[in-house]
Amino acid sequence: MGIAHIRTLILALLLSAPAFAHEIGTTRVRVVFHHDHTWTAEVIGARNLDIEARFDGVKAASRDIPPHAKTFTWRNRKAYATYSISFANEREAPARQWIEGDATSAPFTLSRAVIPPTRLDVTAQYLILGFTHIVPHGFDHILFVLGLFLLSTKVKPVLAQVTSFTVAHSITLALTIFGVVSISPRVVEPAIALSIAYVAIENLMTSSLKPWRVAIVFAFGLLHGMGFAGVLKDLGLPRNQFVPALITFNVGVEAGQLAVIATAWLLVVCWAHSKTWYRPRFVMPASALIAATGIFWTLQRIAIP
Repeated sequence: MGIAHIRTLILALLLSAPAFAHEIGTTRVRVVFHHDHTWTAEVIGARNLDIEARFDGVKAASRDIPPHAKTFTWRNRKAYATYSISFANEREAPARQWIEGDATSAPFTLSRAVIPPTRLDVTAQYLILGFTHIVPHGFDHILFVLGLFLLSTKVKPVLAQVTSFTVAHSITLALTIFGVVSISPRVVEPAIALSIAYVAIENLMTSSLKPWRVAIVFAFGLLHGMGFAGVLKDLGLPRNQFVPALITFNVGVEAGQLAVIATAWLLVVCWAHSKTWYRPRFVMPASALIAATGIFWTLQRIAIP
């Protein structure tokens, strides 16, 4: 090799060195997988990008993590030198790799916390959440349902009230979740407590279903639906399974209410409703206790926001 060739080779290396040094010294990639089932990537120092991000070998179509995804790989098809990349499930320590040029990273295993649930998972989860919001956690809703139930031992009055209540709270649950209706909990919560007191007090005054009772129960159902929505907002709804989660939560609430009615019927009404003492010794004291509790909660919720 002649001196001229050596000079040319040295010159070429010197000219290319800054570019390689720039790529190795400053290029960094940080990929984070979030608990809301999305992922983000931050690329620092790279001048040329042609990113190929894949979940389980399938190219990522958006910033949403696909259901059932287990691994993630990264590739910059235009990279020409070694660079560092860190992968992290949200709130976990990152794992770092070094990638040679346009090579594909080693697969990074996703945490179960960041993988979106399937529709079946969402259905089961929110069905249970809806049920447990009534039984055992929704003591105020339990008392309201019992107040409706204690009015009469006949099926028709119970069915009319429960149907009215169900339709009403289903409407406001959906409207509140979708942002169409919004009322402060400082108004909703005392009003729910007052509704409990009202139905119980009316039970003390009559044992038959009056025409206005169904309309009033419907109005109270609208309030209770807003209360359910507040709980559901706190729990959060999966973005890619929003409607199934909303529907199954509501179904769970209905199942909880029916469980309360069925339990009350089996424990007392099925064998005692024909007894002469049933109303004076059971319905009246139970309704008085529910009314007193509702009044106490109303005053408490007004005084303590």
